[in-house]
Amino acid sequence: MSSALPASSPSPRRVALVGNPNSGKTSLFNQLTGSRQKVANYAGVTVERKEGCVTLPDGSHVRLLDLPGAYSLQATSPDEAITRDVCLGQHAKEAKPELIICVVSASNLRLHLRFLLELMQIGCPILVALNMMDEARRQNFDIDVPGLEAALGVKIVPTVSLRKSGVSALRHALAAPPEVPPARPATSIYAQVDALMSQYTNESVAGDNHLTDRIDRVVLHPVWGMALLFIVLFIMFQSVFTLAQPAMDFLENAFSRLGAAVVSPLPDGSLHSLLQNGVIAGAGSVAVFLPQILVLFFWIIVLEESGYLPRAAFMLDRLMASAGLSGRSFIPLLSSFACAIPGIMAARTVQHPRDRIVTIMIAPLMTCSARLPIYALLIAAFIPRHVYFGFIGLQGLVLFGLYALAILSGIIAARVLTRGAAAEEHILMLELPPYRWPNPRAVLIGLLQRARIFLARVGTVIVSLNVLLWALSCFPPPPLHASQPAISYSLAGKIGHWMLPVFAPIGFNWQICVSLIPGLAAREVAVSALATVYALNATEDTAATVLGPLLSAQWSLATALSLLAWYVYAPQCFSTLAVMRRETNSSKIVVKTAFSLFALAYMASLLTYHMTRFLGGA
Repeated sequence: MSSALPASSPSPRRVALVGNPNSGKTSLFNQLTGSRQKVANYAGVTVERKEGCVTLPDGSHVRLLDLPGAYSLQATSPDEAITRDVCLGQHAKEAKPELIICVVSASNLRLHLRFLLELMQIGCPILVALNMMDEARRQNFDIDVPGLEAALGVKIVPTVSLRKSGVSALRHALAAPPEVPPARPATSIYAQVDALMSQYTNESVAGDNHLTDRIDRVVLHPVWGMALLFIVLFIMFQSVFTLAQPAMDFLENAFSRLGAAVVSPLPDGSLHSLLQNGVIAGAGSVAVFLPQILVLFFWIIVLEESGYLPRAAFMLDRLMASAGLSGRSFIPLLSSFACAIPGIMAARTVQHPRDRIVTIMIAPLMTCSARLPIYALLIAAFIPRHVYFGFIGLQGLVLFGLYALAILSGIIAARVLTRGAAAEEHILMLELPPYRWPNPRAVLIGLLQRARIFLARVGTVIVSLNVLLWALSCFPPPPLHASQPAISYSLAGKIGHWMLPVFAPIGFNWQICVSLIPGLAAREVAVSALATVYALNATEDTAATVLGPLLSAQWSLATALSLLAWYVYAPQCFSTLAVMRRETNSSKIVVKTAFSLFALAYMASLLTYHMTRFLGGA
């Protein structure tokens, strides 16, 4: 996303936005910058870097850098280390900010004041955004803002980022000359926080957050809480198909009409085939699944914004401990169901180095959204549409079973990877924020960012791979009086037959072998790859409907189930392995993970294929 500044602002000020997790920092960043953001990663690590442009009341501009959430400058994770280094001016690629905006949650002031007092010791100008004032009022928690401002010696702006309250005042405060806070007394930070809280708040008489407490009695209950978590996850995965279907149908029709409009004026030949089967089918085969991916990301963003995800991590801490991990690994693994890349990135919040490495290694086992196309194709083609009890479909149960198998396999793999390591006590310490309605603006901006990233990949990697596969499937042309389909004589056909001796024992034919190759770079091309190798001259949207009956007629149930088992375990795209290499800084871990996943995929397919044949699925 572009954050280019107008030419009238040649030297914008550098401002950093910092704060504890759950302080509303991201919502405030979105309110200040809107769509003028760009997202990247810091060099050498997979910590996300977000920068935006803020327009001040006088028309000048400020570059605002959203630093990762941190509880202290005593870093315990890579993201906290980034925040510390930037604030102290010790980051190799990031200049020291001229001003720090510290976002402090009014509803959890005691905890957040500790980080603010730490920041005040580094000698950088500070502006305080006292956020979530509405939640503090609901808790009858009063704060003497002028008194606290005078005691700290810094400007304090009360805000409610979800409602844009105080955002205008914050822009005016940014326009003022930055001031370094005065030196604090030489006492402990904890003693200073106690004094400030007793003098400038009514903490001792303020009521609890009764609504949050009442909800937590159910959400954190050892029985009902786990049942609720199971229901939430079940609904989330089912909605990926039900809610996204209308939008998918629209995209399918759109690409069908686009293909007809583009290629119909052209005569039959290489150019016609390239545009239809290479370019349009390559883009359409992936873009059609964008709604499913956005639905999954929508759930993840909403659950995080509402305050439920930390509670889910708390509930699953005991289960994760049985695998040698802590509940902090839950959120990275949940993110991996959308894509393993952000899941691996999210593992930076796992504090223990061993747990972080194991979480990264099992993240590819989680069923990413890129596998949905092949799952949907094979389930629709080979699993009957039986319905039980009037609302539970057999196809949906099979899909849920694939996800459950991936989760169970991940837990077992984690237990194996942590076996033999020194026993360590896993103490999970999480801040459980109050429940809140998700900010629609923050949800929308998050979805737009993911959509742009996904579509950028569609326009580059996916189309390029499909064009390459089209070329391999069309050249060299068949000889005169050829008795077999043209693709049998192409390079793709020859490659498939070379691979066949390895994959024939698990029920794969040479067409499946060819389709596995582009899947190493991007799993999303699986359906279009199968359509290409079966020489279906249609765009992906029609290919998906034609390909299903064709496969069910030519493949056995054993082959279909074997391929499903393969996709549960097979390594994900090369991009995932590259991010894993960058995050762990170890090629050995990447090779070990890739080899183990290939071995698991082969063994699972082998068992599935022969057990199905034994049970009569040949």
